[in-house]
Amino acid sequence: MTLQPKGMIVVLGSPNSEDGELYSIAKERCELAFAEYAKRSDWKILLTGGYGAHFNTTGQPHAVYLRHYLVKRGIPSQAIVEFAESTNTLQDASLSKPIVLKYQVPEIVVITSDYHVDRARNIFEREFADTQVHIEFSVSQTDEEVCKFDLKAQKKHEQEALAKLRKRDQQA
Repeated sequence: MTLQPKGMIVVLGSPNSEDGELYSIAKERCELAFAEYAKRSDWKILLTGGYGAHFNTTGQPHAVYLRHYLVKRGIPSQAIVEFAESTNTLQDASLSKPIVLKYQVPEIVVITSDYHVDRARNIFEREFADTQVHIEFSVSQTDEEVCKFDLKAQKKHEQEALAKLRKRDQQA
């Protein structure tokens, strides 16, 4: 008999190298997922990330690399559910939703980075608005010293994308 998980930890994907090596941002998110799971071992973990020119051009979904990292770190493989093979944050939310609903969990903790949390919050709260799922966010701090991509450009992208979402929300 499988016990119903009490909740789900949703780890948002981020860039990896051409050979599947996780960059620091993904590792920071994984370390936070490990810490969250240590507090909530009766929860499941949902990993996001498929393919995309801007973050993963390998032959495997980004979530595979996240899974490998977490299992190597000590997370039981059976704690990890099917992947949401997304290409962006909008798909992170829309593809995660049916998985979360399938497991009938009352709560999720979305793990993302400090520079990304505002937009992720906007998207996930909108996507899950018609559900009873409670959403919390756990935020990793980006180490700018070891980050291997243009974080300044990424932060600008996040601000512009969030402004578009908010404008769309106001017009609705």
